[in-house]
Amino acid sequence: MTFTGFIGTVFMLPLRAIISASVALGIHPNTLTLIGVLINVAAAVELGRRHFMIAFVIMIVANMFDFIDGKVAHLTGKQSEFGAFWDSTLDRFSDIALFLGVIYLYASLRRTDYVMVASLAMMFSIMTSYARARAESLITKCKVGFMERPERIVLLMIGAATNRMAGVMWVILILSIVTVVNRIHYTYLALNKRPNPAGSNALTRGFWRAFFWTDERATLAYDLWVVAILAFTWLVPPDWLRDPMASSLPGWKLL
Repeated sequence: MTFTGFIGTVFMLPLRAIISASVALGIHPNTLTLIGVLINVAAAVELGRRHFMIAFVIMIVANMFDFIDGKVAHLTGKQSEFGAFWDSTLDRFSDIALFLGVIYLYASLRRTDYVMVASLAMMFSIMTSYARARAESLITKCKVGFMERPERIVLLMIGAATNRMAGVMWVILILSIVTVVNRIHYTYLALNKRPNPAGSNALTRGFWRAFFWTDERATLAYDLWVVAILAFTWLVPPDWLRDPMASSLPGWKLL
């Protein structure tokens, strides 16, 4: 079992109990989706107030609801086209709310540079989802690129838990840009019936494999990416990133 696979297995234990309870109580999956969004808005408020640990705990709760709604829909036979539309639409509200919390925080610290970084990270995060949705109205599938919504949410949670939000913003921004470009390129090739670049040697093959990222989660390749991202987020000194909150490390506001 891979590192990320093990973590997923551990977290599934309490989630199974919550899923069973939701099914037993007859809670509609669309209601669970809405509850998750509202809780994420509360997390965004705490991010804006710089109550990072509180925001971290709230995000954990919010994303439990975000995860179980689809499982409950499947178990209760309440899957529907509107449910998929509802889930996808409210996911965008959740994403934007969390980023707005971070943007408000940097604005209150008068750090226009990180207001811009966070704003661009939000823009390219939304474009990542839009690019896939639009592409899949033209081609069969466009599930390429590493920085998808679960990765963004986990990174925001890590940024809050470790007070390394500046590093997280840079990771989300750069990998979201790569993912958007990746999906545009992939869609262009698919529409013009051209093969994906393969590369003629190990170096170029490795580059194209990373660029047209298709490895599933809980694989060795995925774990290597995760370790690299975590290492960057944790080991790079905050002053190198001109982190506006570096002076407060390692303590951060809890109340």
